Amino acid sequence: MLQLLLLLQAAAPETAAQQGVISYPPSYFAAQQPNSAMDMLSRIPGFSFDAGSSVRGFEGAAGNVLIDGQRPSSKSDDLGSIIQRIPASQVERIDVIRGGAPGIDMQGKTVLANIIRKKGGGRRGMVQASDLHLWDGRDLIGLRADASGGEGRRKWELSLRHGTGLDDGAGKGHGARIYSDGTPTLLTDIDQEGDGRQYVASGSIETPLLWGDLRLNARALDDQFKFEDTTRYRAPATGMEQSVFHQDLVETEVGGRYSRTFGGDTDLELVALRTDRNRITASTFDDGTFSDFTLDRDTSETIGRGVLKHRFSQTLSVEAGGETALNTLASATALRVDGEAIDLPAGNVHVEEDRKEVFAKGTWRATSQLTFDGGVRYESSTITSSGDVQLEKTLRFLKPRMAVTWAPSETRQVRLRIERQVGQLNFGDFVASGNLNNAAGVTAGNPDLNPEQEWVYEAAFEQRFWGSGVVVLTLRHFQITDVIDRGPVFLEDGTVFDTPQNIGDGKRTAIILEYTIPFERLGLKGAQLKGEVRKRWTEVVDPTTGQTREISGIHPLDWQANFSHDIPSWKITWGVDVFGGFRETYYRFDSIENFKLHTYVQAYVEWKPSPQWNVRAELRNLTTRDLRDTFYIYPGAGRTGAPDIDDRLNFDTPGGVSIRIRRNFGA
Repeated sequence: MLQLLLLLQAAAPETAAQQGVISYPPSYFAAQQPNSAMDMLSRIPGFSFDAGSSVRGFEGAAGNVLIDGQRPSSKSDDLGSIIQRIPASQVERIDVIRGGAPGIDMQGKTVLANIIRKKGGGRRGMVQASDLHLWDGRDLIGLRADASGGEGRRKWELSLRHGTGLDDGAGKGHGARIYSDGTPTLLTDIDQEGDGRQYVASGSIETPLLWGDLRLNARALDDQFKFEDTTRYRAPATGMEQSVFHQDLVETEVGGRYSRTFGGDTDLELVALRTDRNRITASTFDDGTFSDFTLDRDTSETIGRGVLKHRFSQTLSVEAGGETALNTLASATALRVDGEAIDLPAGNVHVEEDRKEVFAKGTWRATSQLTFDGGVRYESSTITSSGDVQLEKTLRFLKPRMAVTWAPSETRQVRLRIERQVGQLNFGDFVASGNLNNAAGVTAGNPDLNPEQEWVYEAAFEQRFWGSGVVVLTLRHFQITDVIDRGPVFLEDGTVFDTPQNIGDGKRTAIILEYTIPFERLGLKGAQLKGEVRKRWTEVVDPTTGQTREISGIHPLDWQANFSHDIPSWKITWGVDVFGGFRETYYRFDSIENFKLHTYVQAYVEWKPSPQWNVRAELRNLTTRDLRDTFYIYPGAGRTGAPDIDDRLNFDTPGGVSIRIRRNFGA
């Protein structure tokens, strides 16, 4: 599979760059002294890591990183964690593939990174301990141990992790409830705290089998999260309300991948995967009237996949295959108000989805400057539901894709893409859900959803400068059918609930600017600024008002900037990360929620006295960023008339100082 890439690396560097493959050997990262392959990826100019999607199935969930030319055969073990477990000392090089290369499945991406590991044996290990001390006195401890080894084609990996995490949007603040009927404004003081605990164990083995290679992997996760909110009334009268949200998640996964090469030009890959999840959610709210909501949801996913790949030449390769997946969901929900049960639409259902997909793809490097990467997928899905909702339906979609890359010079590239994408239905939308600590309350389920379908049109321009400097400007437009948003569902007794619905056609446009700016020519050697800005415009017709509005939950603007400075003579790296604030707006049949989170800033310094030891200190949430959550609550079900306003501002979200100590073992 990697034959062409190896040939490209033997060519002159400028030729490899012009043909869309740029290699970064360990020497490129020497000043940084990276611990893992993820540290190396974060420094590659013009590359932004994408962990992939959490959709069902295997084909559509890919991220933008390969390991030895292949995707990991795990889904629940996120791509970032897998890459973090690869020691930097085990990386031979990282190839960045821009636009496509024969023998490489681009996974629908226009830019991929391929981590090539060293072939040698030996054992490697790492232990790590960290403590995040919050200014409110809490200490969040993290422990991690990784080990790997093997010889030749026999390899093994083991990882154990335990940690406590933080909801950094929870803190102290105040609120105001403004009533449209003239009732005096209610002023409140808010005290929130959210944190959780997680245990993770994962492992894999690789071994030769039947003239090929077999990889087996397994993972187990136990995740617990709790959010508490106490709101005290201070004017015009005193009082109190309390809410608690608690979630327990247990997840297991086992999987395997068998790969074999025939004659050097044909590869076979078989993947099998099984994931099981149990999620128990409990939410209570007490303001004199006691409400409690519980959800017990079991899901499973079983995947089988086969792909056959053939390279006709160094400039042309094709692949074809198929995938089958069986997804199941069983849920039980209960809502009680002062002990009295309230019926919920789609509260107790059992859903099965039988998905099948066939696909064919090809990459053709027509000239040294022009590459075509395209394919077509055909998907058929049968969904059945029993319990509160009885239905059966079959969905079929054809999904073509074509990407063209033109590289007129080694420093310039233009990428064009047109593709029909079909989203994967979210099983979480099929059943009722609830969080009683905000005005959104309980949401009904809806198994009778169609997936969103999108025609995507994309154009990207990439310009490289100053050696490691890159600017990439991308324009992306989506024409969407069957937008999934929110709407009302009416019960026979007149009760109305919010529910996910297909609300019609819509569109989304995005402009993305990605940049890497080295500072060496500005007199600061070893320093760089890397970041991105994403601006989005969306449009859909509101099913409640009939007026055009934004699509719920889409951020109009996201941005981040990361400055780092390597000082090898001092054996340190320091930097500042800034993550811009964002806005989310959700439109429901009787309310509009406007959620704003302000800018987050952290500073760090990392000291690497030797290849074995690493100490990192961070100052978290230096801005103690504000969070504002405002609900406009309308009378009735039509969002007409003057709304009541529930405005909550958290201005004291927790910050703190983090210390991490890491010890590496082995080569």
